[in-house]
Amino acid sequence: MRVAARRARAAPATGDKRNDGCRKGDRMYVASQFSVFMVNKPGVLALALAEFAKVRVNIVAITMMDSAENGVMRVVFEEPQKARDVLARLNMPFNETDVLCVNLANKAGALAVVAEKLAKGHVNISYAYCTAGAAGGRTTGVLKVSDVKKAMKLLQDHNKESRDQTGMRRSKAAGGRSGG
Repeated sequence: MRVAARRARAAPATGDKRNDGCRKGDRMYVASQFSVFMVNKPGVLALALAEFAKVRVNIVAITMMDSAENGVMRVVFEEPQKARDVLARLNMPFNETDVLCVNLANKAGALAVVAEKLAKGHVNISYAYCTAGAAGGRTTGVLKVSDVKKAMKLLQDHNKESRDQTGMRRSKAAGGRSGG
């Protein structure tokens, strides 16, 4: 009997940032997050992680929560289909949901800027977690938001404004040094 519960997925629209896995280098993308329900006893997590490693499924981000009887592993994989196959083979129940992955500077306040921008745009963050590191010494923030498309638009607009302001500051600084 198949234990896994999954949502049906439509093919991504052209130009859509929906990504079933992780595209390294993207500043922001939508990925499948797995919530895997595990018996809360020694060795269960180790077994699952060993099986992912055996088939070379890289984990982009992971967080664990527990209760008295069950543990829930929330995880984003580079190759979700391989992860689905492993979980089916292990007979571990799971579900999937879309999360927003944002590439952040690994410094104090980076996630706060994102949270503030989404709050101003009335997008709720149900939960969030970050990786220990990503490409170029950065980190990946994983956010479960109320409206993924709206969140992406708000953050894309914010990134464009930030780049424009940085460019203006550099121009002024260069002009200030050479003038005289």
